Amino acid sequence: MSKEQIESLFPNLSGSVYSVASPQTAEYNCIAWAAGDHDKWWWPDQQNQYFWPPGIPRSEAVEAFTKAYESLGYTLREDAEYEDGFEKIAIYVDFAGKPTHAARQLNPVLWTSKLGKLEDIEHTLDALVGPQYGDVAAILRRPKPLL
Repeated sequence: MSKEQIESLFPNLSGSVYSVASPQTAEYNCIAWAAGDHDKWWWPDQQNQYFWPPGIPRSEAVEAFTKAYESLGYTLREDAEYEDGFEKIAIYVDFAGKPTHAARQLNPVLWTSKLGKLEDIEHTLDALVGPQYGDVAAILRRPKPLL
């Protein structure tokens, strides 16, 4: 998809610092991408069509998404400020409070996101706030894995 098409879906990207980082794929979504999973689509659907961590309620609520990331070692935080030695995830919600998107922090400025079945992008946290994904409702962090 062209940058113009992406910016028409996410108007706050226009004029912000962002770049397309990989081609389109329907293999995984933003929730999986934020968790570091590039092989599955994550969603807490009631039909069990998609992956969801075992033992976590299949509910489209921030609490369920938080618990899914907590199962990977993340804990809730108050702010999105970059902390050396940690990785953070932001959960976005729509006007009704339903989770719509997740992004993972890369560095003090940029976050990475998978745009549904579209591309992965690198962007500032607020660049995806808007009608498509809503606002950031939760931030989680965990220590970066040792390499």
